[in-house]
Amino acid sequence: MKFFPHKTLLVLALGATTVSLADELEEVVVTADFRASELMTNASSVSILGELQMQERGAQHLEDVLSAAPNVSWSTGASRSRFVQIRGIGDLEQYAEPKYYPSVGVMVDDLELGSAANAGMLFDVAQVEILRGPQGTRFGASAHAGIVKINSNAPTKEFEAMLRGGVGNYGAYNYGAVLSGPLGESIAGRIALQQNRGDGYVENEYKGSNDSNKFDEVTGRGRLVWQPNDSASYELALFSFDAENGYDAYSLNNDRYTWSDQPGKDSQDTLALSVKGQWELGASNTLQAVATDLNADLGYSYDADWISPEVCEMNACSFGHDTAQERFDRDRDQTTFDLRLLGGSESMARGDWRYAFGLYGNQSSETLDYAYPSAWYGLYQSVSDYETDRYAAYGELEYAFSDALTLTAGLRLERFEDEYRDSNGVAHAGEDDLYNTELSLQYSFSDNVFGYATLALASKPGGVNVAASSQYAFMSPDFQGFMTGKLRFEDETLLNRELGLKLRALDNRFELRGALFYATRKNAQLENWMWDDAAGLWIGYLDSNSDSDSYGLELETSFDATDAIEVFANLGWLETQVDDITTFDLDRWEFVVKEDRDQSKSPSYQYNAGVRAVLPAGVSGVLEVEGRDESYFGYYHDGKLQSYDLLNASLSWANDSLRLNVWGRNLTNEDYSTHGLYFGADPRDDFGAWSNQTYYQLGAPRTYGLDISWWL
Repeated sequence: MKFFPHKTLLVLALGATTVSLADELEEVVVTADFRASELMTNASSVSILGELQMQERGAQHLEDVLSAAPNVSWSTGASRSRFVQIRGIGDLEQYAEPKYYPSVGVMVDDLELGSAANAGMLFDVAQVEILRGPQGTRFGASAHAGIVKINSNAPTKEFEAMLRGGVGNYGAYNYGAVLSGPLGESIAGRIALQQNRGDGYVENEYKGSNDSNKFDEVTGRGRLVWQPNDSASYELALFSFDAENGYDAYSLNNDRYTWSDQPGKDSQDTLALSVKGQWELGASNTLQAVATDLNADLGYSYDADWISPEVCEMNACSFGHDTAQERFDRDRDQTTFDLRLLGGSESMARGDWRYAFGLYGNQSSETLDYAYPSAWYGLYQSVSDYETDRYAAYGELEYAFSDALTLTAGLRLERFEDEYRDSNGVAHAGEDDLYNTELSLQYSFSDNVFGYATLALASKPGGVNVAASSQYAFMSPDFQGFMTGKLRFEDETLLNRELGLKLRALDNRFELRGALFYATRKNAQLENWMWDDAAGLWIGYLDSNSDSDSYGLELETSFDATDAIEVFANLGWLETQVDDITTFDLDRWEFVVKEDRDQSKSPSYQYNAGVRAVLPAGVSGVLEVEGRDESYFGYYHDGKLQSYDLLNASLSWANDSLRLNVWGRNLTNEDYSTHGLYFGADPRDDFGAWSNQTYYQLGAPRTYGLDISWWL
């Protein structure tokens, strides 16, 4: 899929009979590296979604656009998809465990969101970059399997103002404003503010409400850029996100009707600040420094029994029912600092070289206030503190053997220390030395054909299984024996081999980007669960006793069939295998070893394809289909998310100051799942009376809306 900034699209819409799509394409720049580079000569498998693609989809959140990128999946288990999987690697969910460094990092400009990725809103965003494969030299453990970077729009040299509003079904509406421009000869600023609301897609029959799974989000961004002279620039950025979302997603009947009497929440109050400086030192040397500070209050809860007492008044429940709610309230603080020196040749001709060296620090702390009040099991509660420190030194060298052949070598040495303590008297401390290396050969066959071969080794730190540690004293003896030696999980290493090819042909009307990869994981950190019935405990933990491998392909293509019609197709193919993993079988009530099993959230194929047309009189439209194969959603059972195919479309009209967009997603109203659970939850005699069953969190049904953007 090509990249169309909104101004380019306006030009195309107004002059479709005389303007070629290929002629108007702007260079697409990848910023998630030491130096910005053009997409078609970047030695990574990268997808970039521009502002236009986001608006065409009516996208409000990152989860609304991820399906356009091959070999990218996501997990819900919350109001938003906060965890991303790339090539089958990535965290699946979060309960008690801290998630500072998910295998796939999510960033907003210079901010590392970690487990606060609910804040991945897309208002006033220029582009979303998705880099597949380890990005260890640049980001270390924050991009073990890849990274998603959200780039907001920068301040402009000329005055710019925009108002945007939208309405949709399921009570959805949003409104926002942007103001940008110069504040003096050498300073410019930009501020953006948006409110996004919606009822969600669930009806709570017990409460008689349709908003127990609601969205209620306010996003604010501010950026100030000061360039006092040609050799120095400074930027101050402020990011705010306040969400009071509901969480009431699972039902006993696997539909959109719940009976919970204590619906949960998925709230977040995040305030973050970043300061950046850049100095030109002469002799082609540039010094950069970035400091960030983030504070997030995260509230997450759900009705643990999923029902109200009335369910068992209307149905026979011979074994009774519980009344419980599980609550996780977190206070998270994170401070980072990155100092780097860039130097060497601007253009890489024969004999040229350039470098990047840097130092990085990250200090994070999280306090978790946990409570599980249950009519059956009583009140279980704890308070825990988890602190981590990361320090790294890194470097990268590039050398041009010829005008066409370049070698890149990178190394990152990272020190990781963590400490955990809780109100139950459990305390752990650990440390890891991590190594990330990369070797990449890039070859330009011609101005329009580029290839690369990359070998990358990435490391992700081990840590404390905090939930299992706090529960250990209460476990039954068999489960204590199993968890002995698993209260900490080991650091994981990932070795990725990748071949890539990028080309343009037919007078730039055809574009292709492809990548083949093979990855092996040692001590793969896999999320697992088991149920200790005698103790009444769900025990969640990361198991690092398994190895796994995966291989696959990503293809992204676009073709300008005429001056006004573009055809695009993106395909991901993925095969994975976990050598063996020991789990507790909930049906056999014993520990079993599963061999040669697929990784979770690893569909063997994914696709996104469609047609974009630019018509006369300022009209444009997109029709696209997307889909994916079935995949496991966990390791402790064999339940699967079923395959699905969805139809999306949009129709827009624009002139030089106004844009109207009618959009629809999942137009055939398919039921599909984004996450799942397997356990006994239904107390009704006629429905199995606490027998194990598979339950799904459903994705969005047919949604549609109208968005209006007005540039002043």
